[in-house]
Parts: sequence; C-alpha cells; structure tokens
Amino acid sequence: MIKLKSREEIELMRQSAQLVSKTLGMLAAEIKPGVTTLYLDQLAETFIRDHQATPGFLGLYDFPNTLCVSVNEQVVHGIPSKKPLVEGDIVSIDCGVLMNGFYGDQAYTFAVGEIAPEVAKLLEVTKESLYLGIKQMKIGNRIGDISHAIQTYTEKHGYGVVRELVGHGLGRKMHESPEVPNYGKRGRGPIIRNGLVIAIEPMINMGTKRVKQLSDGWTIVTADGKPSAHYEHDVAVIDGKTEILSTFDYVDQALEKIK
Repeated sequence: MIKLKSREEIELMRQSAQLVSKTLGMLAAEIKPGVTTLYLDQLAETFIRDHQATPGFLGLYDFPNTLCVSVNEQVVHGIPSKKPLVEGDIVSIDCGVLMNGFYGDQAYTFAVGEIAPEVAKLLEVTKESLYLGIKQMKIGNRIGDISHAIQTYTEKHGYGVVRELVGHGLGRKMHESPEVPNYGKRGRGPIIRNGLVIAIEPMINMGTKRVKQLSDGWTIVTADGKPSAHYEHDVAVIDGKTEILSTFDYVDQALEKIK
C-alpha cells in the first residue's frame, strides 16, 4: 500500500534528505587516489551521528556498514573495504539516514582523479536521466512515465538499464511502495498523487543490462565487467508541485573547490 505523506511529514523528510546530501558533500572532498572506501564509511557514520541522526543502512537487512560503496563494475550494495581507490576509478556512494522518524536516501557516482572520456559520458548521461525521470513526477502521470523517460534516454546512448534493482517509496521505512523501475512503458503503474514521496535512482551500465551477485551476498556487479553509474534523489509532490527534497549542491560545491 502506498502511504501518502502530509506537508508536515514531507518537511521532516526534507531534513533527512538534506543531511544525506550534506554527507555526500563532505565525502566529495575526501575522494581521491589512495583513500579506502572503509575510511569514507567511517567518516560518514561519524558525520551522521554528529548531526543527531542514525545511519539508515547500518544493520538494515543486516547490512554491515553506513555506506554502500560500489567501485567501477560494482552496481550497488558494495561493502566498504580497506582496498584503496586508484586514479581512473569511479565510485558510487549510496547513503541513507534516519532522522525525526523518517528516512533520507541518496546516491552519487564520483570520479577518482581523471577518468576515461567514455566513462565520464556514462556518468553524465545517467545523471541527466535522473532529472528526465523527475520531470515526469507530476500529478496524473504514472510511475511508468518516470521509468520510460529514464530507459529511453539511456538506451538511446547504448547503455544497459538494470532490471533487478529499482527505486522505491520512502518514509518511515527505507523501502515503501511503490517500486520505481528504471524501465517501463508510459501510462503504466500507480498514479502519481499529492503526498507521494519516492526515491528515483537510475542504475545504468556501460554494457549489458545483466548483473550478478558476488559471494559476499551483497555486492551486485555487471555481468560483463564494464562500469556502472548510479544517481538518486528523493522527490515529493507537495500541494500539486514536484519538489526534490535532496540536492547535489553540496557535492558540486566540494568538487568545485578541489578543481
């Protein structure tokens, strides 16, 4: 069942989403060759707790860490490790918090130093597809309109759209109804109504859409070993208007400073 939110609840969710955005902005300044993903995870946990919130992923379904950190061919759910990042890597960081009884959930794919032009293009197109999906988040449309916008744009560039992993409703639980696939047909799925809050999160592969799970029981990787990108925003319909509750502004500001 889809749980529509009141304006007051959405304002609390905005605070949660903004804390995730600030966490990603803090991490953006730390991502460079030689840094371990476990170090990033520890920074994030401290930052979130210092802001009187709880890491949303830690212990969720028994996940062992604060961040899902997925490098290169890893799509999502990568477990932070002591392996250092190297020049040319891409690293997708998915972060969640629980604050004021509500979850925030956001993801961003970072370049580690200089990356190959074709990989940079994958990141650019995936991020663009997120905003094209958000444009379809309006009263009277259906979830399939969001899905279709993401799929058609990314497939036009020759990329693979992951089927097994989807966006989702968000609220007092990290994962609520409805599911928000990154593929689909216009006019299908639940109707978008006032008070709906969802996490839209394209997961797009440079090659095949097929994925597989590693033996750690968590990490999802591309079947052909090619890179994958992941971006995510929390989006609500409030008083008939679409509002993005999260932001990439903190990431953009941090990346501008280190250019």
